Amino acid sequence: MSTRDLVLAALFAAIIVVLGLLPPIAIGFIPVPITAQSLGVMLAGVVLGAKRGTVAVLLVLLLVAIGLPVLSGGRGGLAAFAAPTSGFLIGWVFAAFVTGYLSERLISRSQTGLVQGAGFFLAALTGGVVVLYAFGITYLALITGLGFKQAFLGSLAFVPGDVLKAFVAALAGRAVMVGYPLLPQRA
Repeated sequence: MSTRDLVLAALFAAIIVVLGLLPPIAIGFIPVPITAQSLGVMLAGVVLGAKRGTVAVLLVLLLVAIGLPVLSGGRGGLAAFAAPTSGFLIGWVFAAFVTGYLSERLISRSQTGLVQGAGFFLAALTGGVVVLYAFGITYLALITGLGFKQAFLGSLAFVPGDVLKAFVAALAGRAVMVGYPLLPQRA
């Protein structure tokens, strides 16, 4: 990995952290709050690709593990990995990878803007919602004893917001592709 790759990964790690400054919104019937940090995970995958996007997320999780309060609500430390939301944190790694991988495969500079935007949206939706929820819901169901059905049904409240985040990530991915043609391939 080049110095430029590390700098870009660190930049997106910082974006994920900054999105954590927005206060979480508790919805009450499930112990997982609405946060903006999953948008940062989608952005990292869409803009940086699989490898660099995953490194960005791993940097954030390293900051969490060493105790820095970089998660939404000022959380940090190893206890964050033992909470009901830990499956979502672990899922961030795979969500960024899948989002980036699909972005690399579905989008090319020769496509029209609409096709690129649709590809970015599909990548962000698949990685940032489907993959992330698979990890988060599974862990939530197992650790809290809610059961998969209840954890799944409770998580449905987050879907509209996460679809909106995927749309924002798609717009950002398209804007970066147009506005920064010198940004190296998302590899």
